[in-house]
Amino acid sequence: MMNTVSTVKAVLLDAEEKQAAGNHGVRDWLGKLDDAIYDADDLLDAISTEALRREIMTHDKKAKKVHIFFSKSNQLAHRHKMGHKIKMIRERLDAITAAARDFHFKVRYAETQVRNRERDNTHSFVRAEKVIGRKNDKNAVIDCLVDSNVEENISILPIVGIGGLGKTTVAQLIFNDEKIEKHFELKMWVCVSDTFHVKNIVEKILESTTKKKLETIEMDTLIGHLKEKIDGKTYLLVLDDVWNEDHEKWSRLKELLMGGSRGSIILVTTRNESVARITGTIQSYSLRGLDEDASWSLFKQIAFEKGQEPENSRIVAIGREILEKCLGVPLAIRTIASLLHSKNPETEWLSFKNNELSKMSQKENDILPTLKLSYDQLPSHLKHCFAYCSLLPKDYKIDRSTLIKLWIAQGFVKLSDQN
Repeated sequence: MMNTVSTVKAVLLDAEEKQAAGNHGVRDWLGKLDDAIYDADDLLDAISTEALRREIMTHDKKAKKVHIFFSKSNQLAHRHKMGHKIKMIRERLDAITAAARDFHFKVRYAETQVRNRERDNTHSFVRAEKVIGRKNDKNAVIDCLVDSNVEENISILPIVGIGGLGKTTVAQLIFNDEKIEKHFELKMWVCVSDTFHVKNIVEKILESTTKKKLETIEMDTLIGHLKEKIDGKTYLLVLDDVWNEDHEKWSRLKELLMGGSRGSIILVTTRNESVARITGTIQSYSLRGLDEDASWSLFKQIAFEKGQEPENSRIVAIGREILEKCLGVPLAIRTIASLLHSKNPETEWLSFKNNELSKMSQKENDILPTLKLSYDQLPSHLKHCFAYCSLLPKDYKIDRSTLIKLWIAQGFVKLSDQN
């Protein structure tokens, strides 16, 4: 079985790339391979567990009392049953290996090392000096927020744009700006995301002011605390990543936030124009992609060593051609530049542009093809680790050590002292 798996593993990288390119036959083949490997793993676990159980029971002083479980007939029946299952698995794996020949896979081996790279924080704080090309957007929104001619007690300004444009980053820049600090008596930051429950949002608002996790509190008590915090104060509340299109839910939340004094602002970031129409009381701010110069500045900061543009004009030209695929979307630029950073510009960039990148159909309002490209470039064992995280809810706070232990339990990674 191990020999069969080794044979398949040698062509796995090529198979995964063909699947990513849309080959449905390869996708079906990989699906069958997955099923067979998992069944084989379960079978080997069962055999190992049974062997361990028998060893423990044999050495137990009370072994005689359970001697019936170890009768020769039971052992023979168990061996026959396991032998039959092993034979079935072998036949499945042999058939899958034989079918691989029809696809003419190339023998390739994935990288075993991946470069670690830092990523920016995703909470309310951001280092302004690390953000490229968003100064004008920040200033334009701040001018709206500190407008002295505002008549409403509470104004709501949505920032709208596709995923990966940097809506959260712009909101972070605004939240931490000196003008905002002086203008508002109270600042609060809440990541809303998919789940829009009024009680949950109120809890998060209070937690952002106290910096403490709240215990379970009844809604009436929460409302009392909220009024105590915001009533009579000029506040800025950022509701980041809002998806809710239920006007009734939004109205209930808005009603609870009306106690602030004149000039208070709710800043909403959203991908959805419908959300902007439901929430906004003033004209929404549409965030666009970075211009050519800002895009190149961000790209070279990540793709080249120490962010220095190389003297080789050919490499620069290839880099700029690759950059065109990113459409000015910062997340796309970061993703592609990070991939290129680990590749040799002299030998691999052109191949990347002509092969992997040419297969990617980047749409103007869709960041997923670029992120998928980043996923496709991962070694197979890291793809399992990454995909495992999809079992957790969006915005779930993951404990690093627990996640690693779960990976180890699933057999995705091994301890450093193991072969």
